[in-house]
Amino acid sequence: QVQLVESGGGLVQEGGSLRLSCAASGRRYSMAWFRLAPGKEREFLASITWSDGRPYYPDSVKGRLVISRDNVENTMSLLMNSLKPEDTAVYYCAARTSILIRDFDQWGQGTQVTVVS
Repeated sequence: QVQLVESGGGLVQEGGSLRLSCAASGRRYSMAWFRLAPGKEREFLASITWSDGRPYYPDSVKGRLVISRDNVENTMSLLMNSLKPEDTAVYYCAARTSILIRDFDQWGQGTQVTVVS
């Protein structure tokens, strides 16, 4: 069983940066960050293959987010730059525990990010 614990959320000024971290235990093929804002659907932000650290970003966030992972510390991070009030959301890390599993099947509890202008 994979356990995921996010940290690093908080209050940040518009235009600022924030780094979220996710401590992971257990086997994982890849990991990702999602967010859920009030009144909106869950949004996929970035993913990373654990074995080689290869990132993937949807076009909507390219250039503002950087996903990374530390194989030794078993952590995944998300660096967010040029934050805007619309980035306010609960941010979740997720793991896809096997290449045989199509979706991200393990989730953290989430960390709140609030961007103020």
